[in-house]
Amino acid sequence: MDEIKRVSEEVDINLLKRIVISRFSLVFFIMGLVFFLSAGTLKYWEGWAYILTLSVPMIIFVVYMFKHDPKLLERRMRTKEKRKEQKLIQKMGIIPFLLAFILPGFDKRFGWSDVPLPVTIAGLVMVLVGYLMTLYVFITNTYASRVVEVEKGQKVISTGPYALVRHPMYVAVIFFYISSTIALGSYWAAIPALLIIPVLVVRINDEEKELLDNLEGYKEYTSKTRYRLIPGIW
Repeated sequence: MDEIKRVSEEVDINLLKRIVISRFSLVFFIMGLVFFLSAGTLKYWEGWAYILTLSVPMIIFVVYMFKHDPKLLERRMRTKEKRKEQKLIQKMGIIPFLLAFILPGFDKRFGWSDVPLPVTIAGLVMVLVGYLMTLYVFITNTYASRVVEVEKGQKVISTGPYALVRHPMYVAVIFFYISSTIALGSYWAAIPALLIIPVLVVRINDEEKELLDNLEGYKEYTSKTRYRLIPGIW
C-alpha cells in the first residue's frame, strides 16, 4: 500500500485522468469514423459490436489501474519513441494498421466477404481474448511502456507470460490484429493484418538491443527464456 501511495504521488492523477479520458475518447471516435465512413452506413453491426467488445474491459481495466498502478497508465500514454530505429518501425506499422481496420468497412459496403454470423461472433470472442491477454501482460509487467525504453530501477520480469516468451504482449497483438478482421466481417483484411508480424519482428530485434545494453539481468533472462515470440520457433 505504501508503494502504491508513493507511485500515485509521483503521478499527477488529475492530469493523467484527463489525458486517459481524452485519448480513449479520441481512439473510439476515430475508430467509429473509420468503420462507418468506409462502410458507408451506420448499419454495420460488426463495427458496433467490436467497439462494445473493447470498451467494456478497457473501462474496467483503466478504473482498476488508476487505483492500483497509475504509473502503468502514465507509461501507456507515452507515444514518442527515443530510438530512431523505433521511429521508423512505428511509421512502418501504420500501413498494416490502417489497412486492417479500413478494409472491413469497404468489405461490408461492397460485399467482398460472406462471413457467417457464428464466425463473426467467434472473431469477437478472439478479439476479447487477445485484449485480455494484453491486459494480463500489463498487470504482470508495470514497465510495459508503449515506447521502447529502460527506466531507472526497472527490473526484468520473468514470471507469468514472460516465463513462456520474452515478448508476450506482441503475441497478444498479433492474435488481436488478425482476430479483429474476422470480427469486423472481412476475410480480405486478414491479409494486410498479417503484415504486422514482420513489423513486430523488426521491432523486437531492435528492442532487444536496448534491453541487452541497458536492462540489468536481461542477458541472463534470455538464456532462461529462449524464445522471443513463438515457443519452439523464434
